Amino acid sequence: MPNFDRFGCGNGMHYRPVKYSVMSEKDEILSQYLRNFAALTDQDIAESQAFWRPRKIAKGDFFNMQSMVCNDLGLVVKGIFRIYYSDPKTEEEKNLFFFSENQFVVSFRSFISRNPCWYFIEAMEDSEIIFISYKDLNSLYEKNLNWGRFGRLLAETFFSYAQSRTEEFLFLSHEKRFLRLMEEHPNIVERIPAYHISSFLGITNPSLSRIRKRLKDNQSK
Repeated sequence: MPNFDRFGCGNGMHYRPVKYSVMSEKDEILSQYLRNFAALTDQDIAESQAFWRPRKIAKGDFFNMQSMVCNDLGLVVKGIFRIYYSDPKTEEEKNLFFFSENQFVVSFRSFISRNPCWYFIEAMEDSEIIFISYKDLNSLYEKNLNWGRFGRLLAETFFSYAQSRTEEFLFLSHEKRFLRLMEEHPNIVERIPAYHISSFLGITNPSLSRIRKRLKDNQSK
C-alpha cells in the first residue's frame, strides 16, 4: 500500500491559516466555484479566504485513511480521487465513488459526525486541492447565514450522491451505469485503469470490455 500523505485528514495536525495578498489562480477557481455552488457573495468568500489552503497530493497518497476521522473538505482543482473500502480480512478493494475536477472531496459522514471513516480516499493521479477544516467551516456557519446555506447545499449534494449510487444499482443496467459514470467524468476511461471502473460498476473486466465495444459499435453505425 502506498505511503499515507503526512498532511492528510485525521492525523491530528493543525494548520495555520494562510493570508493571501494577491488572488492566485487557485483562489479564482475557488471563488468562482463557491459563487456557482451556493451564490456566495464576494464578501462571503473574502471572510473565508484565510481558511482555505492549497495542497498537492501525489498519485497513490491519501486524502483520508480508513478508521481515521476526516477533518477536511477539499475542492478538486486537478486530478481524480477514489473512495474505496478495503476488507481488513481479504484486502479486497471496492470502489464506491470517484471525485474529479470541480467537485468536493470528503468522507462526508465522518466529516459531520466526527466518527472514524470506513473508507480510504486515494489520489489516482498527481492531484491538487483547496481545502478547509471542519472547525473553520463551522465557524463560518455560525457567523454567516450565507455560509449556513452553503452547508445545507453541501449536505444535499452528498445525500444525492449516496442515494443516486444506491438507485443506480437497483434500477440501471451495467451499461447505463457506465454511461452515467461517463457523463459525470467524461474522460475517466483514459485517466485510470479499467479495473477500477469495473470495481465501481460491480462487474468484471471482460464485461466492461464488452460494454465499451458494444457502445463503440453502436456509434459507428
